[in-house]
Amino acid sequence: MLVKPVLSPKSGPLSGQIRVPGDKSISHRALMFGAMALGTTRVTGLLEGEDVLCTAAAMRSLGAEVEREEDGTWVVTGRGVGGFSEPTGVLDMGNSGTAARLLMGVLATQSFTTFMTGDASLCSRPMERVMKPLRPIGVNFVSRSKGRMPVAIQGTDEPMPITYELPVASAQVKSAVMLAGLNAPGKTIVIEPNPSRDHTEKMLTHFGADVVVEENETGGRVITLTGQPELMARDVVVPTDPSSAAFPVVAALITPGSNITVEAVGMNPLRTGLFTTLKEMGGKITELNKRVEAGEEVADLQVEYSELTGVRVPASRAPSMIDEYPVLAVAASFANGTTHMEGLEELRVKESDRLAVVVESLKACGVDVIEGEDFMTVNGNGQPALGGGEIKSRLDHRIAMSFIVFGMASEQPVTIDDGSPIDTSFPGFIDLMNGLGASIR
Repeated sequence: MLVKPVLSPKSGPLSGQIRVPGDKSISHRALMFGAMALGTTRVTGLLEGEDVLCTAAAMRSLGAEVEREEDGTWVVTGRGVGGFSEPTGVLDMGNSGTAARLLMGVLATQSFTTFMTGDASLCSRPMERVMKPLRPIGVNFVSRSKGRMPVAIQGTDEPMPITYELPVASAQVKSAVMLAGLNAPGKTIVIEPNPSRDHTEKMLTHFGADVVVEENETGGRVITLTGQPELMARDVVVPTDPSSAAFPVVAALITPGSNITVEAVGMNPLRTGLFTTLKEMGGKITELNKRVEAGEEVADLQVEYSELTGVRVPASRAPSMIDEYPVLAVAASFANGTTHMEGLEELRVKESDRLAVVVESLKACGVDVIEGEDFMTVNGNGQPALGGGEIKSRLDHRIAMSFIVFGMASEQPVTIDDGSPIDTSFPGFIDLMNGLGASIR
């Protein structure tokens, strides 16, 4: 991949109406579930970033038919639950931890061996927390230390349903266990301490699986999946990604004079912690034209420049905004007062050690920030932050985009060493922001 340095100088007011790419989490699942369903699934609004294209290639390698039509609709002809065929080559998941972890669950109960790898960033990330709950089902993994890829997945032809209690809320681990349970007899049960994003539950139900979600007395959730259903093909409309919408939303809030509209944003309550937090900080974010598409809440967001105030963000909110903390930390740098964010241990195992990289990058831009094992505290004075930092993105698309946004509102330009990873989740990001009035180059 070619290294692409990026310079982000101060921007004038942002204005216009935009549509960000389709939701990455839902795009991955639409391709996977369509490949496990009987019949032909049509997907509109799919995110065509590198991560999702790796999932499409993996589904083809496993025997499903996956085609893109000229109008941008993706058509998936599935193989049924447990109907995949042994791939001849290695599945390359690129940069996508979501795809790799979910697919480990799917492949755990297929009666063949699969080899999986990824790019340098993905191969450095620990997968043991997904492998551990899957082993009792009967699968065997052969990997590098700490479960790092490349990995061989020796699936079982006699899967056992399990009950697994998550130590930390994680949609990826929960989904991996559920997807393994699809091809196991009986009931697979997952207990999570806090609700994490529930796209798997919603979409499996959309495809005809029997999924029951109940709250327990501690505020967590118990998810019961009845195994070996016949998943039937269903059309899927992918809403735009709230994690991608986060960048233009924060840019408009911190860039004086801005007023933008972001269309058709996915507003699943388990994904909108950032918008809740920004509103608590005084952000002017108005939800327009609310609707439901393929079981997912959607709205257009009107966003105006706002004078933000620091807040405390509770740990219980972390699962609903885990990918948005880097850009929230940017917003907090321009707020008046202290923003304290708790429950961030999951950030340590993202594309980079995201907590450490955010803190390092904020300090490079003159921000007063404190890092704890699982918390971050940003002290702002209500004035534009200094900026001027040279940011090492560590192959992490969200770090790169967050500090491009930082540079748009800071006194001095911000330089990012490599913007090429942005294409994994948000192709055309820089052009879209410049179309609103930024001067990124």
